[in-house]
Amino acid sequence: MADPMRLRVLKALTAVIAGVTPANGYTSDLSPYADEGGTMRSRVARGKVQFGTEPLPLVSILDHPDTGDTMMGSGGRPVAKSEWLLLVQGWAVDDFDHPTDPAHVLAADVITAIARERAKRTDVLGQGARVMEIHIGQPIVRPAMQGLSDAACFFLTLRVEMAEDLNNPFA
Repeated sequence: MADPMRLRVLKALTAVIAGVTPANGYTSDLSPYADEGGTMRSRVARGKVQFGTEPLPLVSILDHPDTGDTMMGSGGRPVAKSEWLLLVQGWAVDDFDHPTDPAHVLAADVITAIARERAKRTDVLGQGARVMEIHIGQPIVRPAMQGLSDAACFFLTLRVEMAEDLNNPFA
């Protein structure tokens, strides 16, 4: 069964962010790692808010909790232009003297990867003209805080403008 368009966008965005590796010219390394059993695991996840013993850095892509105006389409038209808010969160290994510095670097690398993808303009995230624009918000970097995060992290809001077929979300 085919994935709905929004899931295809999320998978494509995951692949873009997973491309943040030194081999691709970035400072941060989000390349896959082998877990305790030798299984290769991604450092970029969708819909994950808690991590266990995974090695840092890690990134997760989530629907933003503040969706704003969630209305899609009007007047019974089957195709709607929508703005989808996403939240990208990343965790980095703390620096002893300046704990948030690595999270700033990771955020900058993720922003660069997304900006390079959006510069394609005619086939953003491999969705043809359906993804019209990705707006990148300002990163918020926070130190480790008990009860919130064991490591420095960043939050980044993305707003994805896209055309959706409301009669067929799989189109």
